[in-house]
This record gives sequence, C-alpha cells and structure tokens, in this order.
Amino acid sequence: MFQYNGSRVAFSFLGIDVYWYGVLIVTGMILAVYLVSRELKRLGENPDLIYDIAIWVLPASIIGARLYYVIFEFGRYDNIWEMINVRDGGLAIHGGVIAAVLVGFIYSKIKRINFFKVSDLVAIFMPLAQAIGRWGNFINNEAHGGPTNAPWALIIDGQKYHPTFFYESLGNFLIFLGLFIYYRKKSPNTGKLTALYMIFYGILRFFVESLRTDSLWWGPIRVAQLVSIFGIITGVIIIYFANKNKFYSEDFYNIKNI
Repeated sequence: MFQYNGSRVAFSFLGIDVYWYGVLIVTGMILAVYLVSRELKRLGENPDLIYDIAIWVLPASIIGARLYYVIFEFGRYDNIWEMINVRDGGLAIHGGVIAAVLVGFIYSKIKRINFFKVSDLVAIFMPLAQAIGRWGNFINNEAHGGPTNAPWALIIDGQKYHPTFFYESLGNFLIFLGLFIYYRKKSPNTGKLTALYMIFYGILRFFVESLRTDSLWWGPIRVAQLVSIFGIITGVIIIYFANKNKFYSEDFYNIKNI
C-alpha cells in the first residue's frame, strides 16, 4: 500500500519553502536534458544543443502547464496572482508538452535544426522525467483515483484509493525502457520515436484518466482523454510519414529544416 503523511516541504531557502512536488518535477527535467546531452555526445553531435533548446523550452513548458490548467479551471480564481501562483498547485502535463513542442518547433526553424531528430531523443527520456515527477502527486496526496480495496491502494485519511500517480509513473517508466531499447537496437527512422511516445503515452493517459477523480472537464468530456486521442492520431500520422523517410537528414542541422 501507498501512504504518505510527511511534509510537502523539501527544504527552505531564504525563508521560502521549496516543495517536493517542484523538486521532483525539476529533477526529472534536468535528468532528461542531461541524458539527451549525453546521447548527442555519443552520436558525435554538439551536446550543448539540448541545453540551448532547454533554456527556452523548459520555462515555456511550466507556463503552458499552468495556463492549460487555469483555462479549464478558470472559475476557481479570483485574481491574476492566484492564476500565476504555481506554488498553490495546478499544472497539467498536456499543456506543458504542447507549449514545449510549439517553442521547440519555432526554435528549430530559427536555428535551422531538424526538429524531429531532436524530438526523437527527447521522446525517449521525456517519459522518464514524467515517471519521476508523478511522485510529487503522491507526496501531495493528490491526483488519485476512486475508492478501491486493491492491496496496492493509496491510503489518505484512512480511505483507500486507486494510486493513479503510480499507474502513470510505472507506465511512463516502461515507455522509457521500451523506446530506449528500440532506439538502440533498431535505429528507427527519424520521427518514429516521437510518434511512438505520443501513441503510447496517449493510451496510458487515456486509461489512467478514466480512474482519476480530479479530471479537467470540457462539458461531459475529460479533456485529458480528448487530448490523448488527438495525440494518438497525430502519432499514427507521423509514423506514416516517418516510414517514408520524410523527416530524414544526415545531420541535426540541415537546410530543409523540417
């Protein structure tokens, strides 16, 4: 069983409490960027490329995650400060991914980088970062499912719930392992790893979201499930073009700049 009754605060710095939730999210992000950098070096490419991209993409992902949440929970907020106060919780992974993709694509166009060659490496390690970050939900006793008597239940105030944070964390870790092994053994066409991440994470999140009790809703529809379906369809389309080598280039930098 899962149960956490400790403090949400990891440490204090200059009188400001730093929460485990933020520590775990940032740790996952930094680890993913570092691993992509190492992979770039192994491939003989500039390992600093991902750091240059991350300077723009990571802040954008945080802003996107918050904006996405605020849009669908707009009625909860009385003023601008409440909307931007991420310390009070309220980040949506789909918003973060959408913002990161948009900023990353724009950056790749400006710097004439093959977008899919970079996104393929990010797609391998992104689910590892997500797997780590989900444990922040465990510490906050949030983002859980409905009641259950399963032996692996999450216990909050004596009540047992589906530990959806764990389902998604474990699923993300398995996606990471699968993509990493496939990448090293098969050298898939450019764009394929990005597509597979979208498909597998879309399937995982669709299932997990059906169990959660804190979903964002758009009328009668769970927003995360709708976005997951869109991601799966987009992934299938990308695979079609990837199989035809439409995104291929010998270098990360190219004139075509796809």
